[in-house]
Amino acid sequence: MTLHSLLAVSTALFALGTVMFLSRKNSIAILMGIELIMNAAALNFVAFGYFSPARNNLLDGQVFALFIIMVAVAEAVVALGIAIAVYKEYNHVQADRLNQLEG
Repeated sequence: MTLHSLLAVSTALFALGTVMFLSRKNSIAILMGIELIMNAAALNFVAFGYFSPARNNLLDGQVFALFIIMVAVAEAVVALGIAIAVYKEYNHVQADRLNQLEG
C-alpha cells in the first residue's frame, strides 16, 4: 500500500464524515460523522509516520493515533450520556428540535 492510496482512503473518510456531520439532524448520526473525521485524522498520522523519511521513530504516528482514539472514546462516552439524558427528557434526539435546553 502506498502513501497515496492511504491518503485517498483518509480523504474519503473525511469527506463522508463531513457530509454526515453537516447533513444529519439526528444527534447520534452527527456523532458518527465526528468519529469518521477523527478516524481520518488518525489514519493520516499513521500513514505519514510510516512513510516519513526519518526512519528512527516509526511509532510517532501510532502514538498520535492512540491519543486520537482515546479522545474519541471519551467524546463518545460523554456525548452518548448527554444523548440518553436528552432522550429521557424529550423522547427524541433530533438536534434541530432541541431549542429549549437550559443550563
